[in-house]
Amino acid sequence: MSVSYAQKPLLGKLTLTSHLSAETGLHIGGGGENLDIGGLDKPVIRDPLTKYPYLPGSSIKGKLRSTLERLLNKPLNRTGGSGTWRYESDDLANGFTEVENGHFVAYEGARTCQVSRLFGSTGGSGFWMPIETATEEGLFSDKNRTRTIEGQNCVQVNRGRNAPARLIIRDSHLVTESAEKLKQVDTGLYMTEWKFENGIDRVTAAANPRQLERVPAGAKFKFELVYTVEDANQAIGDLENIAIALAILEDDALGGHGSRGYGKVRFQQFNFSYRSLAQYRQMTNTQGTSEIQPFQPIANTQELLENFGNLRNYIQRLLPGNES
Repeated sequence: MSVSYAQKPLLGKLTLTSHLSAETGLHIGGGGENLDIGGLDKPVIRDPLTKYPYLPGSSIKGKLRSTLERLLNKPLNRTGGSGTWRYESDDLANGFTEVENGHFVAYEGARTCQVSRLFGSTGGSGFWMPIETATEEGLFSDKNRTRTIEGQNCVQVNRGRNAPARLIIRDSHLVTESAEKLKQVDTGLYMTEWKFENGIDRVTAAANPRQLERVPAGAKFKFELVYTVEDANQAIGDLENIAIALAILEDDALGGHGSRGYGKVRFQQFNFSYRSLAQYRQMTNTQGTSEIQPFQPIANTQELLENFGNLRNYIQRLLPGNES
């Protein structure tokens, strides 16, 4: 297995903050503490210290990743269990995943894949790579199997390399004003609401009642993501994909039971800022400045997409080699 001893570049950090508003009741589940008769079947996840409901960054990130995979028409090459499939880059370089005996799906290596470089990827096992590429990457072994795939002479590689994510999405906690309003909600639950549902079997007409906990419509959360700039040429495309994925999420649903009306969300009050590596270093110099470079606030996703050209120019001016 080829090992790279070169550190990944760090050019700077770009931060986006926003308010994430629940337009309809929202459910992201947490484990129930008790199985009480007449109690909740599906409680929401809560902060263990404050007991406030919150939105895990992993849930938001997972939704944005699946959205971007569909947007970029990525193939389903990795089994997710229970008959489900997902996309993953098996290695840093391009190759083929054997999804069934004798059936191969081409994947894009994480170095260039727009999904994997944003969200990270876990290297596959037993995947195939063109012999020329495997040799260049130091992955070729004459002990491994070879075969022709889509007209290319390929070798099987035992284990692929992982790729760390460039995108960080924080847990989203309630804004102070929204938390105070939810404390006044009188539903029998703390800061949330009951949602009673009754599933009816179409054949037997038997009822299947259930009780779910939801964050009420109108709740507002603090949303924050951080993008690590490693390649100035790729940064613009990555941020454009993030902007489109956020807009698509608004027309989809976050959390569970979206097809039944749950989880409609809205992003408002976008604020961007960028801090370069030089600015981090200036923090130790009292003569310098470490001020984060701001960008004019953006009201919503519609304005974000319509004004992405201005945002692109802003980022290009800040990246290395383009500073004013």
